[in-house]
Amino acid sequence: MTPAAPPLKSNGVPSARSLETLAEELLVLVGEDPRRQGLVRTPQRVAKAWKDLTSGYAVDVGQLINRALFDESYSEMVVVRDISFYSLCEHHLLPFFGVCHVAYVPNGKIIGLSKIPKLVKAFSRRLQVQERLTNEIADVMMREVAPWAWAWSWRPGTCAWKCGAPKASTARRSPARCWACSVPTGERATNSWL
Repeated sequence: MTPAAPPLKSNGVPSARSLETLAEELLVLVGEDPRRQGLVRTPQRVAKAWKDLTSGYAVDVGQLINRALFDESYSEMVVVRDISFYSLCEHHLLPFFGVCHVAYVPNGKIIGLSKIPKLVKAFSRRLQVQERLTNEIADVMMREVAPWAWAWSWRPGTCAWKCGAPKASTARRSPARCWACSVPTGERATNSWL
């Protein structure tokens, strides 16, 4: 039998009260007493954490960009490095996190630099897999900025090794990379930011 879905707010996000109820039920299901001193406020803390961890569902990307696109003839690679992010793996609801770098080669248009970390945050604060996270950011960059080329690199791996996947230390050290371009950019440009 499929359990009933929790009540949703008008924006599709579960209400804090339903998240608290679910957290309390989870404590009982794993054999804990939610009235124990250290757990009394845990349901409220879990609800608050989940609202933050899934806040990306409520973000309107158009409003986030908010006219921060500018016509500019600049044609060198633009790089925003060391963007910290965290997300929840949709398969196990466990956190994964890392640091990413986003780069693009403008094609007559630039985006305000502060918008790139905000895009990463908007898409990472959802239930995710790393491939979709990459594609969602790529789609916005290609649609809104229309660069000659764009790239993304990050070092995650926490979900795979926390879930007991073999060769976990390799997964942690292996960066995920994506490179998309509409014109040949050459190996020098591709490797210059990595």
